[in-house]
Amino acid sequence: MLHIQEIRKNPDGLAFEKKMDLAEELKERNPEILDVQDIVAKGKVQYEDGLYFLDYDLSYTITLTSSRSMEPVELKESYLVNEIFMEEGQAASQDMIDQDLVLPIENGEINIAESVADNILMDIPLKILTAEEEAGQGFLSGQDWQVNSPLPRKLKKRRTILSPVCKDCLMNNSCKNFENNLRI
Repeated sequence: MLHIQEIRKNPDGLAFEKKMDLAEELKERNPEILDVQDIVAKGKVQYEDGLYFLDYDLSYTITLTSSRSMEPVELKESYLVNEIFMEEGQAASQDMIDQDLVLPIENGEINIAESVADNILMDIPLKILTAEEEAGQGFLSGQDWQVNSPLPRKLKKRRTILSPVCKDCLMNNSCKNFENNLRI
């Protein structure tokens, strides 16, 4: 927690480096998370013209299940987070908060742990693959079947096949079921 009075007292900003253990909270909020380790937030918060600028580098290791094989996949993440906070009650603050341009300050403090947890949850990828799966290996297969690569395939020439059920369709395309009998 960073108190806004403390931030205002430091015109050059207030630097911080925090190591956090948020694994249980994150697993509770998203059951797809198997584990989160080595969470470090290092940065600075600064006050300027009624706004509080929170800028930090976030790094962590997250373990999720593969989208394809359900095997655990460990991902090392590191990125920059920039957030802007404003005290409620200031001129135009509610409009800016409603438009999601700034975040509200609650109880006179900025909660870094909440910011870190929210950013980790928002950065979870939709498609998670093991190293083998990313390399194109590890596709599921069985007797007389296999999962093909999601890479683009050569487009096959489209063919029109008419159902042999309706002779009118074959003769003069005048049958009212012509479109129903058409398959591509």
